[in-house]
Amino acid sequence: MNPMLKKWSILICICLACCLNDANAQNGNSRDELQRQSQTLQKELDALNNLLEQTKKNKKSSLAQLALIRNKIAKRESLINGIAKQVKALDAAIQSNQQDVKRLNNELDILKYRYAKSIVFAYQSRSGYEYLNFLFSAGSFNDAVKRITYLKSYRQNRETQAMAIGLSEQNLKSKITILSENKQDRMKTLSAQTVQLKVLQDDRKEQDKVVKQLKNKEQEITTQVRQKEAQRRKMQSAIAAVIKREMQEAQKRENDRLAKLKAANAANNKTTAVADNKPKSTPVVGKVQGGLKSTSDNRPYSALETSEEGRETSISFENNKGGLPWPVSTGSVYVRFGVESIPGTKLDRKSDGIEIAVPNGTSVKSVANGTVVYVGDVNGYKTVFIKHGKYFTTYSYLSNAIVSSGQEVRAGTVIGRSGINLDGEGALLFSINNEKVVYFDPENWLKAKR
Repeated sequence: MNPMLKKWSILICICLACCLNDANAQNGNSRDELQRQSQTLQKELDALNNLLEQTKKNKKSSLAQLALIRNKIAKRESLINGIAKQVKALDAAIQSNQQDVKRLNNELDILKYRYAKSIVFAYQSRSGYEYLNFLFSAGSFNDAVKRITYLKSYRQNRETQAMAIGLSEQNLKSKITILSENKQDRMKTLSAQTVQLKVLQDDRKEQDKVVKQLKNKEQEITTQVRQKEAQRRKMQSAIAAVIKREMQEAQKRENDRLAKLKAANAANNKTTAVADNKPKSTPVVGKVQGGLKSTSDNRPYSALETSEEGRETSISFENNKGGLPWPVSTGSVYVRFGVESIPGTKLDRKSDGIEIAVPNGTSVKSVANGTVVYVGDVNGYKTVFIKHGKYFTTYSYLSNAIVSSGQEVRAGTVIGRSGINLDGEGALLFSINNEKVVYFDPENWLKAKR
């Protein structure tokens, strides 16, 4: 075998080893991602357990307990599903590795058989006379050179075969080790799955217990629901009042701008008419619909978008739908947007936003760039309203606020800290609406948890 052929043989062996390693790496990456997801879920479950323990100290908080337990169950089911996917991935890896071990054993047997044949042939042809006879029987000098090259390549071929056998044995040993680790990982993962299934049963029993308690406390829950509904209506009124004020101020600024522009145009036309000694017609300042200037890109008219800054802020807010950061870095949603039936009772409750259970004193942040338009008391709770073009976000149940009205904020700016809600629990009330006081489900606008 010539040197070039020898190099290619070695490269083929190395490529075979690399392909096996790449396959192992891909399987490993898939399992690593599943494990990271499981670790994230486990951290969220730990946080939920801490919140639940705090909630249990409050005798009024059956609703909060139930919501947290339901969140726990949902996350634990996700965790169990993730573990099941890990088991499935390990089963696939074990099957693949078993096939690789079988194939490598076959390839190793073939390599050893061929190498043994070459050794036997070399032994049978070990006499120097036979080599000399093979060379001197050449018909020409060129033929003799070719025969010498053949003998050299034959010796190199045996060396390459030995090297290939060594590499195959290493690959086989490595594959057997990985296969053994896969089996051990599978046993551990199955054990973890069994533990989580048992805990899930305990969670469901706890949920049934709280639902039973709610049935016995329906009168008390009715009172809480009425108080929450009164709070919701007061918050609606406060938000509507702030929006009305902002709309009026924005429209006044726009009317003043148009009046100044019209006066400037009139003065310019008068000057030009005197110079030309003939009357000039007044140019149209802007297309007007119902007394209000229309936008140039077919967006519905809004007084809060008459300035370029207002329009850009609105568009930026819209473009980030589904990607806005959460107002708190921890916590769990326990009151969701819309109408929700209370398990164990015939009662419903309605929410214009979401309530997030968080430890008292948690930092609360703005979810987007905007302007603070109100800081004050609503329903007896410190509340902050932030304007984002024609959109508004509300942050209530705050223990304190560190921003002031008129202040520009960026996404992630800390605006205050969370406080205590009506039920005596650490919480944040968060909502999103537009200038028409239409409320949106915040969870559709915020980033997915995972």
